[in-house]
Amino acid sequence: MANSPARLRVLVVGCGNMGASHALAYHSLPEFQICGLVSTGASKHRLNERLGGGLPLFDDYAEALRATQPDAVCISTYPDTHEAFAIQALAQGCHVFIEKPVADTVAGAERVVAAAQAARRALVVGYILRVHPSWQKFVELAQGLGKPLVMRMNLNQQSHGYMWDVHRNLMKSLSPIVDCGVHYIDVMCQMTRSQPVQVSAIGARLAPQDVPADNYNYGQLQIRFADGSVGWYEAGWGPMMSETAFFVKDVIGPLGCVSIVAKEAGASGQSDNVDAHTKTEALRLHHAQLDAKNEFTKPDEWINLTDEPDHQELCNREQRYFLRAITEGLDLTDHWADAVNSLRVAFACDESVRTGQVVKLG
Repeated sequence: MANSPARLRVLVVGCGNMGASHALAYHSLPEFQICGLVSTGASKHRLNERLGGGLPLFDDYAEALRATQPDAVCISTYPDTHEAFAIQALAQGCHVFIEKPVADTVAGAERVVAAAQAARRALVVGYILRVHPSWQKFVELAQGLGKPLVMRMNLNQQSHGYMWDVHRNLMKSLSPIVDCGVHYIDVMCQMTRSQPVQVSAIGARLAPQDVPADNYNYGQLQIRFADGSVGWYEAGWGPMMSETAFFVKDVIGPLGCVSIVAKEAGASGQSDNVDAHTKTEALRLHHAQLDAKNEFTKPDEWINLTDEPDHQELCNREQRYFLRAITEGLDLTDHWADAVNSLRVAFACDESVRTGQVVKLG
């Protein structure tokens, strides 16, 4: 397709799993034009081939920014680079799409948001579950169960091969309950619409030869909310992780419960499959009302949504939202606040693991 002034020129930084998916989204959307690929290794060459070849390739991010002068930058690198890369892009006047988390510290995330505000540019954070119709319905049904809520979620990944390499690299900067937990903390906050007030968490280092001495590859967190709701989340990475009950997504309230039932995505061998992490397949809604004989008055409802996008389509939808944020000037204030808030809670959980203490949130 010929170049057009109307197309937004986007620089893709990080060409692994998520970077490649976002690049494929840009490639499929006529409003975007990829102007360069950046990575420190060979992933940019593989991605360039998938996109048809001919794209400018860079090892150095700062050089790529100067050379391509993009309208937007997509950052899908490891979290310890997020803050610096985002602020550099915003300082050059670029809009930014950044994979969660915004940064590897809460203060860093706040600095990125402040830079977006100062530059008056769109900053969209990649919370993929927010664009998934079934997860949106899951949140909606949970909100109808009364208060308090009990939220039970996990995502343990029996990672091996390439994915174990990815997870070992991630643990150089973040723990599983921070990197993955921000997703599910965000979901819990949407469900309760209440403020987290206290967290406690535990962790274990199950692969001493692979996990940095100051980190852990298994963690479980518990959150107490101001409205009395409680939630737990469990995340583990590594070849030793159990695939029994690794995919729990369940919410209980006074009026009943709702669960994601993913028979295929929750099956053995799927725990480190990125596509499986977002599949719902069906929602089961249970009603708690009893009659005079303490028998249920309504049968369980099975909700099968026809719109069940795969991982690539979810990335496409994220980029359509990014496009709207840029072209329509969407107010992203709440989006930014939610991203920083979920990260703040996740790091409080991380603090609890390291100190063995309950952490109260102001």
